[in-house]
Amino acid sequence: MIGQLPKIKHTDSGNFFLLAGPCAVESESLAMHVAEKMVEITNKLRIPYVFKGSFKKANRSRLDSFTGIGDEKALKILRKVSETFDIPTVTDIHTEADAEMAAAYVDVLQIPAFLCRQTDLLVAAAKTGKMVNIKKGQFLAAGSMKFAVQKVREMDNPNVMLTERGTMFGYQDMVIDYRGIPEMQENACPVVLDITHSLQQPNQTSGVTGGKPQLIETVAKAGIAVGCDGLFIETHPDPSNALSDGANMLHLDKMESLLTKLVRLHEVTREF
Repeated sequence: MIGQLPKIKHTDSGNFFLLAGPCAVESESLAMHVAEKMVEITNKLRIPYVFKGSFKKANRSRLDSFTGIGDEKALKILRKVSETFDIPTVTDIHTEADAEMAAAYVDVLQIPAFLCRQTDLLVAAAKTGKMVNIKKGQFLAAGSMKFAVQKVREMDNPNVMLTERGTMFGYQDMVIDYRGIPEMQENACPVVLDITHSLQQPNQTSGVTGGKPQLIETVAKAGIAVGCDGLFIETHPDPSNALSDGANMLHLDKMESLLTKLVRLHEVTREF
């Protein structure tokens, strides 16, 4: 199914696919820099690649948190990334109006975890005909995601995938139940492991989300071993100064080493 995406490459490699980029579209220069580096790496390793960048960050802890550089401006940057590097793009949407607007610029519409039960949003995304990536709510069992998939398919849109992004553990931590990956694959759609947000430490008293990026490689390896179809990793050339979710992102300079290991691991585990 991922092979149906416009501009997607290396689908004949047998590799997992990758959704990766900065948390938010901070600027054109940042987006282009990350995309250029990621295209270089994924072409070398023959990984099917989708550039990720949120055109707007609607779910913020504090009123003064960064939410974006302007909707149309950010979406035009995503379009430029796609046209420049000949790759598909994915962005989050938060309202029905967002669905139609973003669909004019990107290839995949992503439903944030907190909104995965919002019927009107799912229906609006499905009606665009774009691929819809639904993140599993932190509060939901994997088996419950079949209903979200049904909402998209009942709009005559078969292009849907699911993303595991951890489950709430207490108030300020996430855990990953890897049993949920094969369970969600029973819906006959690709399942992605969102490594970045599975390592979040949300609801910090400072109002700024924390995280454990030192565990990115551990979680990614486990996801590959379990058999997830794709990975989601947010990356930035300077995470400590990122405008959104810097505590969770992998430094861009570390991406090639990590992905090289994961491709090697995937080659071994897919034989079983």
